[in-house]
Amino acid sequence: TDRKKLHTTPIRQVFRLRPFHVLVATGGGYAGYRKYEDYKLEQLEKRGVEVPVKLASEWEVALYKSVPTRLLSRAWGRLNQVELPTWLRKPVYSLYIWTFGVNMKEAAVEDLHHYRNLSEFFRRKLKPQARPVCCLHSVISPSDGKILNFGQVKNCEVEQVKGVTYSLESFLGPHISTEELHFSQAPSGNSFQKQLVTKEGNELYHCVIYLAPGDYHCFHSPTDWRVSHRRHFPGSLMSVNPGVARWIKELFCHNERVVLTGDWKHGFFSLTAVGATNVGSIRIYFDQDLHTNSPCYSKGSYNDFSFISNNNKEGIPMRKGEHLGEFNLGSTIVLIFEAPKDFKFHLKTGQKIRFGEALGSL
Repeated sequence: TDRKKLHTTPIRQVFRLRPFHVLVATGGGYAGYRKYEDYKLEQLEKRGVEVPVKLASEWEVALYKSVPTRLLSRAWGRLNQVELPTWLRKPVYSLYIWTFGVNMKEAAVEDLHHYRNLSEFFRRKLKPQARPVCCLHSVISPSDGKILNFGQVKNCEVEQVKGVTYSLESFLGPHISTEELHFSQAPSGNSFQKQLVTKEGNELYHCVIYLAPGDYHCFHSPTDWRVSHRRHFPGSLMSVNPGVARWIKELFCHNERVVLTGDWKHGFFSLTAVGATNVGSIRIYFDQDLHTNSPCYSKGSYNDFSFISNNNKEGIPMRKGEHLGEFNLGSTIVLIFEAPKDFKFHLKTGQKIRFGEALGSL
């Protein structure tokens, strides 16, 4: 009679899961599994073993996209802006340097105590002499990174890695008016690729550069050109490392990206900054109206902005090597441009490259 009553909750209520939690747990677990698979593939590549292409199915892509990477990236961005105590800065940054192989001898400020938060450390500037700009070649690398693919664009398809393609039109979006970009008046029946080529005898070329977390995160103008238009695609923020790029077809078309288009001395020229997980922030220095990974934009849409106005008929002139923008961690740069048929790349797939080094020339 003197025993205390123990009130218990039915076990079905204790283990009741909400759909959102199931999606996050399942999607996160699957993303972790894919990371492990990517690691194994990288080890095989280092040993010279050719890895067959195995594309993700629709349900795998849908499952990956169910992970709230945009929300997580915004949270990561806010965390990166938290000021660290002075005593904690060196151990935190040293761990990052050791993990990703950062060369701090190239940094303009080598003292780790100088960087108040992770965001400042990610966006560190380099010493002026650390990246000499090649003057002998017409197109240079806009950033540090790894060459994933390069070559001619064929049949309106671009290779993100060998054997895995994406649609040129899906990537760049609908054709922009000829009045804005001075494109040739191509008949509407022509392919999207032919509409971009302004001069007879020219071809369309592409180059994909992957920026790893340890790379220098700013990007620069790859040549002398004029930026006429910006198109921002809100989208997913899936990982863009080479393993995932080999696995998901049209990965770059799914992800958030900023497409800058204009012209250079040989015709059409474009540079696209592609976002990725934890890289929701893409900044273009001359474009103060651009806000990436914002909840006010919905996936599947895009917004345009023209740099040509009544007061500025030429757009934004950029000199080769000039500062253009920055990522908040690391991601991918895609160049798509028009050039004569004798344009030659000076690259090898998979090679490491640094900002300022030659990509190709006539």
